[in-house]
Amino acid sequence: MFTARSDSPRGGQIKGPAMLTRKQHELLMFIHERIKETGVSPSFDEMKEALDLASKSGIHRLITALEERGFIRRLAHRARALEVTKLPEQASASSGRTRQPFRPDVINGGVRAGAPEAANDTRELPLLGKIAAGTPIAAIQHERERMPVPESMLGSGDHYVLEIEGDSMIEAGILDGDLVVIRRGDTANNGEIVVALVEGEEATLKRLRRRGGSVALEPANRNYETRIFGPDQVAVQGKLVGLMRRYH
Repeated sequence: MFTARSDSPRGGQIKGPAMLTRKQHELLMFIHERIKETGVSPSFDEMKEALDLASKSGIHRLITALEERGFIRRLAHRARALEVTKLPEQASASSGRTRQPFRPDVINGGVRAGAPEAANDTRELPLLGKIAAGTPIAAIQHERERMPVPESMLGSGDHYVLEIEGDSMIEAGILDGDLVVIRRGDTANNGEIVVALVEGEEATLKRLRRRGGSVALEPANRNYETRIFGPDQVAVQGKLVGLMRRYH
């Protein structure tokens, strides 16, 4: 028996005791996520589009309300000058309109719970060896074997499987011994979990953050430090799309 999961967003609103309206909460979390990913707060046009509002006047009212409640503050003499000063209690780093953390969906016999029976199809993917979720280890090896992976986890493109070694991604639910499904590619969005080849020699699974002219490989374990590299020192080899876990 194994469980598998896919990297798909899920909705839902998180309420705290601060009595924010749904729109206030959505805007606060959107600003928080954008600053975390890019270091810059979103423009008023981006906020208006994200919240499906007809005009920017509605955004101004929401920002004023958040400022009055102490959740954000305006920074003088700076463009896009907003800073999130606190979040509602129990708030996660995402709302229904932002990227969610990687969460498991249990698959029984290759079918995700609640999915149509047609999901029984599988695709044979190469298992290329181990990859570090910890200190980077030797670069990805040659094909070790082939494994059946549920089609429901996959989309278009070329995929491969790697075995996790280490514990630096445990707070993202990725454990030592897990099998991760990777969509091959050399690009990734800020905040996505990727296979990164470091200086052409070491492969590791980390969350990618671009910070100005540098690239940060961010663990999901507070016992590990984020490693910073120059843009020519890190090559993306693919991004995480699924995970399988064996139970012996």
